[in-house]
Amino acid sequence: MSSHIKEFKVLGDDRGQLVALEGNIDIPFSIKRVFYIYGTQDGVLRGNHAHYKANQFLIVINGSCKITLDDGLKKETFLLDKPNLGLCQPPMIWGTMHAFSSDCVLLVLADDIYKEEDYIRDYDTFLEVIKK
Repeated sequence: MSSHIKEFKVLGDDRGQLVALEGNIDIPFSIKRVFYIYGTQDGVLRGNHAHYKANQFLIVINGSCKITLDDGLKKETFLLDKPNLGLCQPPMIWGTMHAFSSDCVLLVLADDIYKEEDYIRDYDTFLEVIKK
């Protein structure tokens, strides 16, 4: 699996910390969509889908959560618990977000606008598609 945790440079001084992110530099694609998830209740799973073409980059800007990525052969779980850490979810990788802390804010950057037809929301369909 080609995903891994990326640590961003933190800029700061006695006034506080700052993390600057630029598309095609810090994030490995041009950013066309930004959304964030917060207020997730205990035990709730988010994601549970893959994309045919879209790349996503996930950053917990507050709190923590775990992201499990699955390529159909191997599953790997990543802990995002610092605002200077991010995780890339490439196309055709099943992603599940879970174990949200009560204060978690998960920022997601995507390289395309929302298109329902880009989503694979059924795991068995995902497994069939990646076999082809």
